[in-house]
Amino acid sequence: MGKRSRQRQQQHQNRDRDTRDNASWGAGYADIVKENKLFEHYYMELGLVPEGEFEQFMEAMREPLPATIRITGYKSHAKEILHCLKEKYFKDIQELEIDGQKIEAPQALCWYPDDQAWHTNMSRKIIRKSPLLEKFHQFLVSETESGNISRQEAVSMIPPLLLKIESHHKILDMCAAPGSKTAQLIEMLHADMDVPFPEGFVIANDVDNKRCYLLVHQAKRLNSPCIMVVNHDASCIPRLQIESDGKKDILFYDRILCDVPCSGDGTMRKNIDVWKKWTTSNSLHLHGLQLRISVRGVEQLAVGGRMVYSTCSLNPIEDEAVIAALLEKGEGALELADCSADLPGLKWMPGVTSWKLMTKDGQWFSDWSEVPSSRHTQIRPTMFPPKDQEKLADMHLERCMRILPHHQNTGGFFVAVLVKKAPMPWNKRNPRLRKDVPSSSAAQTEASPAASTPADAPRLPESVEGEEGDPERKVGEEAEEEASKGASLPQETSAKQEACGPPPMKKMRLFGYKEDPFVFLTGDDPVFTSIQSFYDLSPDFPKLNVLTRTHEGKKRHLYMVSKELRNVLQNNSERLKVINTGVKVWSRNSDGEEFGCAFRLAQEGIYTLQPYIRSRIIKVSVEDIKVLLTQENPFLSKLEEDAHTQAKKLNMGSIVLKYIPNPSNPAEPQCSIQLCGWRGKTSIRAFVPRNERYHYLRMLGVEVFRDKQGQGQKQRDGDKEEGKDEVEKVTEEEEEDVVAAAGNQEGELDLENGSENTSENGSTQPKTEGSSQGTNS
Repeated sequence: MGKRSRQRQQQHQNRDRDTRDNASWGAGYADIVKENKLFEHYYMELGLVPEGEFEQFMEAMREPLPATIRITGYKSHAKEILHCLKEKYFKDIQELEIDGQKIEAPQALCWYPDDQAWHTNMSRKIIRKSPLLEKFHQFLVSETESGNISRQEAVSMIPPLLLKIESHHKILDMCAAPGSKTAQLIEMLHADMDVPFPEGFVIANDVDNKRCYLLVHQAKRLNSPCIMVVNHDASCIPRLQIESDGKKDILFYDRILCDVPCSGDGTMRKNIDVWKKWTTSNSLHLHGLQLRISVRGVEQLAVGGRMVYSTCSLNPIEDEAVIAALLEKGEGALELADCSADLPGLKWMPGVTSWKLMTKDGQWFSDWSEVPSSRHTQIRPTMFPPKDQEKLADMHLERCMRILPHHQNTGGFFVAVLVKKAPMPWNKRNPRLRKDVPSSSAAQTEASPAASTPADAPRLPESVEGEEGDPERKVGEEAEEEASKGASLPQETSAKQEACGPPPMKKMRLFGYKEDPFVFLTGDDPVFTSIQSFYDLSPDFPKLNVLTRTHEGKKRHLYMVSKELRNVLQNNSERLKVINTGVKVWSRNSDGEEFGCAFRLAQEGIYTLQPYIRSRIIKVSVEDIKVLLTQENPFLSKLEEDAHTQAKKLNMGSIVLKYIPNPSNPAEPQCSIQLCGWRGKTSIRAFVPRNERYHYLRMLGVEVFRDKQGQGQKQRDGDKEEGKDEVEKVTEEEEEDVVAAAGNQEGELDLENGSENTSENGSTQPKTEGSSQGTNS
């Protein structure tokens, strides 16, 4: 980039920052005129907004959206974070005045369970004017990076709540990026932190390869072994198979989140561009795709399962029209659930049973019969309400929920919950796998009324009735076949494949980044020999759930997935494009054999792995944790007597530092804390990423604050000590550098300067080989 280009870019960034100062977090573009006469005319004519409220509705749409945060609920730390927020920040903010104006304190969302979600109207400009608010903001940023708080729009939190997730549920998130809802699903799966491997799992899919990596970033913060990120077109996402009792079976999901692409007119408060880009033709173009995705969803839903269909659009063409078409196709197999009592406190409008359609040039149509044949490619029969009034009444479209922005200061949203009562009519019997197809490349087995049959899409077995008479089957077939190409893997064909299906498509170009393989270890892999003895793993440790990302050479990192996800991976390797799965549990030390084991523990997977470790555990107190997280290489003698005695009995190497809460002392954290550490010759240290250190210190009552120049973090603990060392800045990458530089040397590392300084306490730290693998380490 040339000098002039850089100057122009800098000026542009400065201009953007100035216009955002007076907006709520995430808002901006104050110079864009928030007017769209076509939008106002269209929604006024539809009558979706209660009489007399349309002006309020439009005023709310023009206001910036409040910033909303959600505390991750699956960790037992959630209550501690909430306590910290209420006692340390919210109380002070309530009494704060800036420039003579009283600051509005954050408010809990009344409909979200257990006060786990909050919203605030504080602007960037206000935050910059107050050191207290600056600290609050840094707290939010730090906790967000460590996965304990999530920035998420309020209405976006609704679909996962309505799914009613339990730990054994197999869940599919069809259009998952950027991943805030996916994170909620993972949290609900891990509601009981004492269960390291829930029976259920989440498969999070997105058609956009680049957005999949954003999804990985969101999911990895939660350190779950039960999440898999895949890259497919949701409208023809492959039918998967699993092994059950030694036989191949079709994977049906207990819960499906179908948050489809939409015109997004409910997001005008934060996506300002929608004001000038909105037109009625947007919904007409998207309706077919939304219907195909939702049809594919209900096909893969187990009988008795729930699917939530949602959009951030208020338009009935994208909302009730899709649901009505889905119910009509289902012929009684689907039912709209009544969720009116599920979220007490949430204000919503019932779904509508009549609507009409408007073209871009302002022409209205109330029925398919009015549409001229010249427009039949753009406008489809499924966009209109069913004519049969009795059938329409049986659909109970009033059970759909439309959230309007002015009712509770939120974005606009639509959500409907479908329950599957029976197999879909185009699949009267449960599909059976072909006996003549090898398991590694078995054809998929359920036909879709809105999908064609490319190489990696479902094929219709002879035992399943088709829907030849369904006009919708032909709608968009060619377009969908083209769409499926972008997300499909290259298909290697064989004589057997050709014998049992249509001619294979040509080998496709692989879109997106090439992923490293997922290779499961065998139970007798020599890697386990030293690991088993060094950590004294319990007999029930699931060795077969351990995987690595390379076929050849030394294994650098070891990951773990749940038994159920292993089943999915091993039986669908050729039909699934997997971007990421598993949680890292061990990393290789180049000189680790000298300490008795070539692998050290990884903090990401410590809560998953620790229940199986029976040695190398030091039980620590609150004061021990403060020492370990605020001092770089403390002497063993700095620990309290009990921990010091335990540490002296251990040889050098990787350790678990475990805090067990004391119910009789409510002033201390009432949740278990587990940290990875290293026992040196005369010292001990914790290997914990920077933001997690801050998180744990805050839970212990130590204030951690980074100054505005970013030159360090300072913490105060007035009751206990003064003038403690600065909190160590250890990110995951820095940790690798620290470990690599230490080796067998007796010394202390200067993390600020990246150099090694000899010190008296002479600790020995492990050394890792190489750097993180791709995006998956």
